[in-house]
Amino acid sequence: MSEKVFPKDFIWGAATASYQIEGSPLADGAGPSIWHRFSHTSGNTYNGDTGDVADDHYNRYKEDIALMKELGLKAYRFSISWSRIFPNGKGKINEKGIDFYNRLVDELLKANITPFVTLYHWDLPAALQDLGGWTNRDIAYWYTDYTDYMFQRFGDRVKNWITLNEPWVMAFVGHFMGEHAPGMKDLYASFSVVHNQLRAHSKTVKAFREENIKEGKIGITLSNSSHDPATDSQEDKEAARLAHEWTNYPLFLNPIYKGEYPSGIKEHASEFLPHNYENDLEEIKEKIDFVGINYYSGDLVKLDTKSFLGGKTVERGLPKTEMGWEIYPEGFYKILKGVQEEYNPKEVYVTENGAAFDDKVVNQEVHDEKRIEYLKYHLEQALRAIQNGVTLKGYFVWSLLDNFEWAWGYSKRFGIVYVDYKTQKRIIKDSGEWYSQVIKNNSFEF
Repeated sequence: MSEKVFPKDFIWGAATASYQIEGSPLADGAGPSIWHRFSHTSGNTYNGDTGDVADDHYNRYKEDIALMKELGLKAYRFSISWSRIFPNGKGKINEKGIDFYNRLVDELLKANITPFVTLYHWDLPAALQDLGGWTNRDIAYWYTDYTDYMFQRFGDRVKNWITLNEPWVMAFVGHFMGEHAPGMKDLYASFSVVHNQLRAHSKTVKAFREENIKEGKIGITLSNSSHDPATDSQEDKEAARLAHEWTNYPLFLNPIYKGEYPSGIKEHASEFLPHNYENDLEEIKEKIDFVGINYYSGDLVKLDTKSFLGGKTVERGLPKTEMGWEIYPEGFYKILKGVQEEYNPKEVYVTENGAAFDDKVVNQEVHDEKRIEYLKYHLEQALRAIQNGVTLKGYFVWSLLDNFEWAWGYSKRFGIVYVDYKTQKRIIKDSGEWYSQVIKNNSFEF
């Protein structure tokens, strides 16, 4: 039994994002975000769904925190909507936005749940997008003004901070593939966004140090898939390596820890990086306290000379989630072990891990055995990573609640709590009850 138990100070949590759950995006003086604008543009989301109501968490946060307490969560990762605080992205402050997050933080602390705050989870104030958004170098200053203000207002109670959530997705799915806000299709813009996010991140870390928050920690959260070569050929191995460097943690951690972009990016994509980008690298190399790893899936990569960076994914017949993502827990271990070996971070947190399945309510219950199986296999790999030297300190399941799944609207459910969007009724799924036992036993075997 003992070898299946997590370290006794391990933090068990759940994660959400502001635009996905809060609803009321323009309430009480808030400004529109790029996601508000994007989802209200015809053809951008499934069914024309928007985050206007979502889970109505803005009004139901107390009920949701009571659920967290019932589940036994030790921590809750949520994001702050920048445009609730600065309706225009900068300048005038909206105190009612501050009030909401004050109430949320206080309610969490009252329930003995540690807040982990993500400062940016994709919902840029629309007013800043009109000035070029993340492609404008000045955003590093706008962002740091906003984040520093958050440290001043909440730093007395919030100790754990994440600068950016999945900056790769923001850069490439939002600016190259056009599938997320702001809906651009410009590869040069994408690499500017990568670089400006790194600049904004490092300036924020510096501001955080200057605020001297007692017991405060700051890190970044990165998206990852496990990219394995389709064959043993040198070409496929190289294609998989490039896919890893481009889409996983190296694109951001290499500059943060080593002051340079990964070799494959410099070799194959340096023309897309902003002019004189090298001048910023020393400043970007700012020490962080932890790395947040998001992991859902893996794939096989084969050489494809037609594609950007020369690779394409191929099928390998593994079961898939509702998102069409293959279930590959082994890849989770590879990512966790890789990040430790390559950068030796002080601490690692799994800031998102979970799966979408076609959940149905039967007699007021949701029997989601596939999700339980998915989580159990991934927790096995997380424990294996700890036993093999990874400084993994906590795990946040994605997601606490079914929610607005970006361009997929309300068609995909990731929650361990079911939400009936018509009535806003919450039902703890079997996976939620199971996860509650994991937390209680500090183990996935009970």
